[in-house]
Amino acid sequence: MGLPVTYAQMMGANTPEWLQPILAMFSRGNPVYMLAFSALIVFFAFFYTTVVFNPDETADNLKKGGGFIPGIRPGKNTADYLRYLLTRLTFVGAVYLVLITLLPEVLMFKWSLPFYFGGTSLLIVVSVTMDTVTQVQSHLLAHQYEGLIKRSRLSRGGRRRGQ
Repeated sequence: MGLPVTYAQMMGANTPEWLQPILAMFSRGNPVYMLAFSALIVFFAFFYTTVVFNPDETADNLKKGGGFIPGIRPGKNTADYLRYLLTRLTFVGAVYLVLITLLPEVLMFKWSLPFYFGGTSLLIVVSVTMDTVTQVQSHLLAHQYEGLIKRSRLSRGGRRRGQ
C-alpha cells in the first residue's frame, strides 16, 4: 500500500500533476486507503487459506484413515462441509485482522491519539505473545508430569513392578 506513495516521494517535484490527487487518496488515514487496505487483508486471508488448506485432500485422508465427522458422510460430503466451515472461519478471521490493523489507523488519524504501533506490528506483537504463552504452558505441563513421575517412583519405594 505504501509503495506508490513512497515512489512518488522519491520522484519529488517530478511527480505528474494528475497523480497528486490519487496519491492523496492513498495516503495513510484516508478512507480510501483504509478501504483498500481492508480489501487486501480480506483477499490475502482467503488466498492464503486456499493455498494452505485443501478440503478435498483432507476429506480423502480422513476417509483413508477411517475417520469421519459425526453426521457427515465420508468423501465429497465431508469435503463440502470442510469448505463451508473453512469459508466461515476465514471470514471471521479476516474481519478480526481488519479490525486489528485498522485500530491504530483510527487512533492515530481520526482521534489524534499517539499510538506508535502500526497494524502489522500489533499483529506481530500479539502472535509472539500468544506463542510465548503457549510455550510457557507446555513447559509447565511437562514440569507437572515430571513431578507426577517422581512421586509415583517414591510411592513405590523405588521398587519395580513385580518385585
